[in-house]
Amino acid sequence: MPTPAPSLTGHLANVLLCTDAEPKRFVTREVPEVTVDFAGIVGDRHAGLTRKADVRVPWFPKGTLIRNTRQLSIVSREELVEVARTLGVPHVLASWLGANLELVGVPRLTHLPPGTRLFFPEEATLVMEGENQPCVGPGRVIEAHHPDRKGLASRFVKAAWQKRGLVGWVERPGLIRAGDAVRVMLPPPVTYSLPSAPSESEEVG
Repeated sequence: MPTPAPSLTGHLANVLLCTDAEPKRFVTREVPEVTVDFAGIVGDRHAGLTRKADVRVPWFPKGTLIRNTRQLSIVSREELVEVARTLGVPHVLASWLGANLELVGVPRLTHLPPGTRLFFPEEATLVMEGENQPCVGPGRVIEAHHPDRKGLASRFVKAAWQKRGLVGWVERPGLIRAGDAVRVMLPPPVTYSLPSAPSESEEVG
């Protein structure tokens, strides 16, 4: 019998989105709940079954149509507190980072491995694709809220390294509400080593 995958439970502090109908901006806004389908959050600007390749996937020519595994952005309130402390500002809001979901009670959220699943009470299930690496975009938003502190935009990248959260995609449609309990299920651990290169004698033989 297979060993059950390890899991823990956190809570959803905030649900956020930004629609294409709203003025073009980076930040998201809080809403009580969202519906997710196989394309992502219904109405959110990042929703879609596909997206165009960018600098995050350099193995494809820029603009190549690929599967959208960045449908949602997930952050940790505890990690945002650490980022704010490093930057020397009172707080860093999830909305300033353009996040869709803000979790509490999940230690080291950004370190969760690809393949981790988030289960919500009303059927929605998300699969984590990987770390959402920090860039200066959110840093500019933070700096705009603290104009007396110069250099926050560039400092954000280092401050948020491995604390910026994750991106993921919808595996099962459903409803996601602020306040939901969220079951976090890690994937089975995998150990893999590349085979060693053959010796010269083996190549000759």
